[in-house]
Amino acid sequence: MGSLMQPEHANIAGNVHGGEIMKMMDNASGIAAMRHCRSSVVTARVDSLEFHLPIHIGNYVKCICQVTFVGISSIEVLATVMVEDLRFDEPPKVALTGYFTFVALDKNGKPVAVPPLKLVNEEEEKLFEEGKQRYLARKSTRENVGEEYCPPEDNKII
Repeated sequence: MGSLMQPEHANIAGNVHGGEIMKMMDNASGIAAMRHCRSSVVTARVDSLEFHLPIHIGNYVKCICQVTFVGISSIEVLATVMVEDLRFDEPPKVALTGYFTFVALDKNGKPVAVPPLKLVNEEEEKLFEEGKQRYLARKSTRENVGEEYCPPEDNKII
């Protein structure tokens, strides 16, 4: 997915808003997730969004996505945003990276199982293992937060 950055995407100094790029990443990642599971998906989480280079009006940006890990109903996608200054004959550069996690939904909006990820090379196996570790860490954090949080008995904020 790609787009030429226009004035409506940027601030007065000509720098493209991070939120504009995040939206592109979310859309492109969602497409990758849907292609994998062939069902509707919703964004559940955004992790490790890193800005490497600024993006300016007139730059061409494209988002390249790769499914890196799947759980039972979740799909993790690595989104890489490439930026190209069309005025110069230079290769595109990595401007942003981030991980987007989606949950696959059935026609009633309930989570549904997704197909396993077919890993064809060592790089994909490495990305899958790293994704699995992130998944397990998030799962552990959710379980620990649930045990530690104890709301006041009268449900009033203290």
